[in-house]
Amino acid sequence: MLTAVTGINWGDEGKGRVIDLLAENADVVARYQGGNNAGHTVVTEKGKFILNLLPSGILHPDVTCVLGTGMVIDLEHLANEMQAIEARGVEVSPKNLKLSDKATISMPWHKVQDGLEEDRLAQKGSAFGSTRRGIAYAYSDKYRKKTLRLGDLLHLDEKRTQNRLHMILDSKNMELAGCYHQEKMSYDALLSWCRAQAEQFAPYICDVGAFLQEAHDSGKRIVLEAQLGAMRDIDYGIFPFTSSSNTLAAYAPLGAGIPNCRLDHVVGVLKAYSTCVGAGPFAAENAMGEDWNEKLRKAGGEYGAATGRPRRVGPLDLVATRYGVKVQGATSIALTKLDILSYMEEIPVCIAYDIDGKQTEAFPFPSQLAKAKPVIETLPGWGCDISGVRYWEDLPQAAQDYVTYVEDQIGCPITYVSVGADRDAIIQR
Repeated sequence: MLTAVTGINWGDEGKGRVIDLLAENADVVARYQGGNNAGHTVVTEKGKFILNLLPSGILHPDVTCVLGTGMVIDLEHLANEMQAIEARGVEVSPKNLKLSDKATISMPWHKVQDGLEEDRLAQKGSAFGSTRRGIAYAYSDKYRKKTLRLGDLLHLDEKRTQNRLHMILDSKNMELAGCYHQEKMSYDALLSWCRAQAEQFAPYICDVGAFLQEAHDSGKRIVLEAQLGAMRDIDYGIFPFTSSSNTLAAYAPLGAGIPNCRLDHVVGVLKAYSTCVGAGPFAAENAMGEDWNEKLRKAGGEYGAATGRPRRVGPLDLVATRYGVKVQGATSIALTKLDILSYMEEIPVCIAYDIDGKQTEAFPFPSQLAKAKPVIETLPGWGCDISGVRYWEDLPQAAQDYVTYVEDQIGCPITYVSVGADRDAIIQR
């Protein structure tokens, strides 16, 4: 069985804790896109873990984790992440972690170039709000065929690989020295860096497509883990304020390494209110005013798992959510952080946009989003702590009504409701 877990909105919806839940009954968990530019937060009996590259299934000893073909992987960051969780008693070995030989390496210069360009744009007031982790430049070089894949680390002594290294380095030195006036990098230093990465990661690098295909054909339960959300998809998101990869479930089998396999389920993860990290249009934040926003931000602890940046917040945006459900092809929804709304007497929801005096429930072309004014409807709050509730029938009626209202508005069943950060703080309907 093949299940994708994806974000319905801008990312930061709480996918990590949903994947952690599904991993209890999974055999394999595979990341299929992105890099270390976002994080999944999971709370276990060992404490809180923030994972940027490692799949959330790594916290389950019987699960095999995969970093798939569609990813760009910062190997130095991965090494640090592995070391950090091993220090807390989590095993990481080639037995439970496999890296695709076809995944792209995020090279050291990608972060440098990302930072330099973001600084240049910031001086002109047109920065993208990049995490400065080199993701866009790693993907750019992937499509220009001017970077390495993990499998190349296994063949560093071959003339073909060394010739490619020379070609890549010459091109990158022209960019960084010529455009940004940086000191040129040496071939010997580059080759030495590659050899160090090969020494550490060679046992993990393999044909994950063959591994996943065998697991799929033998009936294993595979969870495909997305990073970010629908609004950050490079093709269907709020371009140009997107990530540089395809965050949609349709890409999941392809990015994992099994393009011939079809998904059985798509679990879309949706927060009970709206949040966003980074630049770009975000209509919901203009609905209630900054005092309201700040109170919600503090109540929800809304700070980016990868960046620590304060998240932009607002009421649940049903216009964006309906669009996210559609493009993700979600078959069910996991609604997270419902407990955070408990302090509100009335709960606002964005039901439509007003654009140039015309009201619409359709998600517009991205360039029109800056003009979108949220149209708000309010629902009654429940005014009590629900973090200890574990059964649907024990939720206050107003909380049940909020969930069923959202379910009706987005046209997709809500099968999981999260009421807290703890592993067991989730209601299955």
